[in-house]
Amino acid sequence: MPVKVSVIVPVYNPGRYIEDCIASLLGQSLPPDAYEIVFVDDGCTDATPALLDALAAQDSRVRVVHQENSGWPGKPRNVGIDAARGEYVMFVDADDHLGAEALERMYDYGVANDADVVVGKMAGRGRAVPVELFRTSRPRATVENAPLIDSLTPHKMIRRAFLERTGLRFPEGRRRLEDHVFVTEAYLRAGNVAVLGDYVCYYHVRRGDAANVSFQRIDPVSYFKDLREALDVVERYTEPGALRDRLFRRWLRVEMVERLRGRRFLNLPEDYRRELFEEIHGVVVERFGPGVAAPLQPTQRVVAALAADGRYDDVVAFARWEAGVGLAVEPRDVEWRGGLLRIVFAAELTHDGRPMVFPAAGERPRWPPRDVAEAVRWLGLDTAERFDRASPDLLLRERAGAAQYFQPVRTDRERIAAADGNGVRLVLRGTAVVDPATAVSGSPPREGLWDIWVRVGLGGWTKELRLGPAPRHGRPAPPAAVVADQVVLPYWTDRHAGLALDVGHASERLGLGRVAAGDVTLAGDRGERFHVLLPLHVPEAAPVLLRLTGVKPGSSHEVFGTLAPGGRLDAVLPVGDLGGRTWLTTVCLTPETEGARFHPLPFALHVDPDGVLVVPAPQPGGVRRTARRVRRVVYRALGRLTAGGRVATRPSRRRRR
Repeated sequence: MPVKVSVIVPVYNPGRYIEDCIASLLGQSLPPDAYEIVFVDDGCTDATPALLDALAAQDSRVRVVHQENSGWPGKPRNVGIDAARGEYVMFVDADDHLGAEALERMYDYGVANDADVVVGKMAGRGRAVPVELFRTSRPRATVENAPLIDSLTPHKMIRRAFLERTGLRFPEGRRRLEDHVFVTEAYLRAGNVAVLGDYVCYYHVRRGDAANVSFQRIDPVSYFKDLREALDVVERYTEPGALRDRLFRRWLRVEMVERLRGRRFLNLPEDYRRELFEEIHGVVVERFGPGVAAPLQPTQRVVAALAADGRYDDVVAFARWEAGVGLAVEPRDVEWRGGLLRIVFAAELTHDGRPMVFPAAGERPRWPPRDVAEAVRWLGLDTAERFDRASPDLLLRERAGAAQYFQPVRTDRERIAAADGNGVRLVLRGTAVVDPATAVSGSPPREGLWDIWVRVGLGGWTKELRLGPAPRHGRPAPPAAVVADQVVLPYWTDRHAGLALDVGHASERLGLGRVAAGDVTLAGDRGERFHVLLPLHVPEAAPVLLRLTGVKPGSSHEVFGTLAPGGRLDAVLPVGDLGGRTWLTTVCLTPETEGARFHPLPFALHVDPDGVLVVPAPQPGGVRRTARRVRRVVYRALGRLTAGGRVATRPSRRRRR
């Protein structure tokens, strides 16, 4: 089979961090003979070269190129391009790893859309990644119709014929932003760029030792010299005007303005801070016309104006004021409605821990502002005017993998008079709906823990916060729901009191231990018709599997039942097979799901001397003893059991944080 994808991995002393990368590359869903992995050893001095050579000797997909250290990733990536045989090349850093289906999905998406460049959804573990770009998939994206310019890391899949035709390569040598130069030119020269936004393809990882190159402090002089080369690329392939200004705005906003803001700027040493400011001032004056900064968000525009004027002291003073800006989010209601989780919340910006107050109206101060007080009033008026277009986002974020997904939100905006009557508070009220069947880009979330975050962009601030703490007056979270062949439990976390979803993990928190013997109804001539009401949200009837386990080990019976809306469980039990014995009960709520768990019910069933099934009345304290006995008998005597291809495993007891 022709090689579809060549994965190129530059390597320099990655240590143990390369292990996850290797595992993810070898575990791809793309057929083994359809891709290759080219590791380029850039003069490693640790044990990595021997590890890679041993791997190549064992696996025909792996090739290793050794070279003297070049100082930066540009040359090893170029060496990898020259060695590649695939239709597409995919650039991966040794610190990072891929989703299991990344290569297959990105390749198929690129071929289907005749794309020269394929950008896969990213998730950041300890580091920031673009968010807006991956709000949806974009089969035909350009720098004009999509925020492509927000994603300039090299972790893309690119058609090799495109690279050969254009001669596009990474700048080499010990330098910064070589990926900006390469990716920007690729965007501007590609016939088509396709953005895959419904599957996390790339996990961008911050090393525990913080040794990633991008986290090392920059040298301002050389950094902004290298940045100018990226601006040169834009000038080479665009005409003066709105598009060029829009692209330039990305570097002004991300690489300059954001470095001069809030605590990030204040935490720098004074001499370094001033040197950084002077270099930014030089680039702004030298390269950017008025059309670049004008459309920025209010706060960003203030900082850009002060930088352009060379007002270092005012930038420091404004950073001190801005360091007090935060976000407050208050949950108002969380409830199930017809299998959908409805979340109502309010969010607003704060300053020094109190609600931020904006001018209700008034004459705008001159531009640019003469001092920080004038700057604060100007941006307050401008932000208030933009408030009618502001909307909060509600994100479902996987705790283990950091992948996040937007949920639909209906927004109401409210202006509330400040307590002293001077100005207004700007409050965003959101009503979000989480559908467990489609919450992850049209698919159900996988088993695990998922946190709920609220993200607000207003005035040039983008703040995000867990949805919490729990509502006032101890309002409980809604019950677990059996929906989309999963058990989904909303709960408030212990550490942050934020809202989270437990998908398929929960056991004790489901509340089944609160079911009492008196809640069980046995009907029919021999008590074979079993009914019990479980504290669950059930939007539509679904099958369940009951397991009856003898108190004396060695025998068990399984029978399917039905879980009806309202949480009523109905089953017909095989009384004739039960004999005069006592049986402990467990229930699997999602028997069609592979690996689904059985949950103990805190009561026993017994066949009396007349052959009638009864529920023995518990003695004082008997409910807890029965529940403990159920767990002990089921888990110790039976362990892991298989039922029709389904495996019941003991629920995890790990603390939910």
